Amino acid sequence: MAAFLIGRYPRPGLMPPRALIDDPLALRILLGLRLPRLLAALLVGAALAGSGTVLQMLFANPLVEPGLVGVTQGAAFGAALAIIGFSAQPLVVQLSAALFAAAGLALSYTVARRIRFGGWVLRLVLAGIAVSAVYSSGVGMLKYVADPMDQLPAITFWMLGGLWSVGWRELLFLLPTVVPALGILIAMRWRANLLSLHDRVAFSLGSSPGRERLLLITAATVATAAVTSVAGIVGWVGLLIPHIARRLFRADGRWSIPMSLVIGAVFVAFCDMLGRTLLAGEIPLGILTSLFGAVGFIGLLLRPGFRIER
Repeated sequence: MAAFLIGRYPRPGLMPPRALIDDPLALRILLGLRLPRLLAALLVGAALAGSGTVLQMLFANPLVEPGLVGVTQGAAFGAALAIIGFSAQPLVVQLSAALFAAAGLALSYTVARRIRFGGWVLRLVLAGIAVSAVYSSGVGMLKYVADPMDQLPAITFWMLGGLWSVGWRELLFLLPTVVPALGILIAMRWRANLLSLHDRVAFSLGSSPGRERLLLITAATVATAAVTSVAGIVGWVGLLIPHIARRLFRADGRWSIPMSLVIGAVFVAFCDMLGRTLLAGEIPLGILTSLFGAVGFIGLLLRPGFRIER
């Protein structure tokens, strides 16, 4: 509620309830700008944190985050390509970012299938690193050829992450993909415990490791790609929040996955509120999440008795 009412109109700080009656513009700002932006921030935080928790469990690696399989850099490349080659219209940028993010997952999966050594998790990690590097090089090339007066700033601001352009249209773009993907993560949260075990153990307990792991990875990737295409690169949410959720609610996926969605949603909404209220000019969301995420992660590492759990 605080993120909904706090802003810079009609004056910096909490909007008085009387303004909703006396000032029609205040009501339009709340319903037309702040409400869809708040809902989008909640979706972004939930998607990144939930995806990070699931991927850390499936890869048995507490340092994995949603961009591992080429999704984040793929979205960045798609957005930069749309800004330079097609149009800077938000919908075109979002569609291109989502398309190339999905292509990043497909390419990582294809390369991993052709690698002849190591287990499946190791192969997918290696393929994701390589695909991310290729996309990152493509982004660098696009920034090099971009118009420095128009296109380059647009690419730079998109990659900083932010929700300043989000309205009801962008929110409706997120809902059909993010909500079903998060529903899959929540519905299969108890299976994630089995899939974090060795494939032979998971199979002996009645799981189908290959298909179920692919379904969860796809759901996490789809959610990440969708929110990244709208919000840009919002870092550290998918890395820090899973550690907080596991520390507070145990490593059991039945608890850590849904609670990471809640904590991540609140964290991103809080950062977005600070970004648009601290200064007269808006601070990009990705800067604040990276700052608080890195500081918070260092704080966790320095706590006595802390150990990284997966």
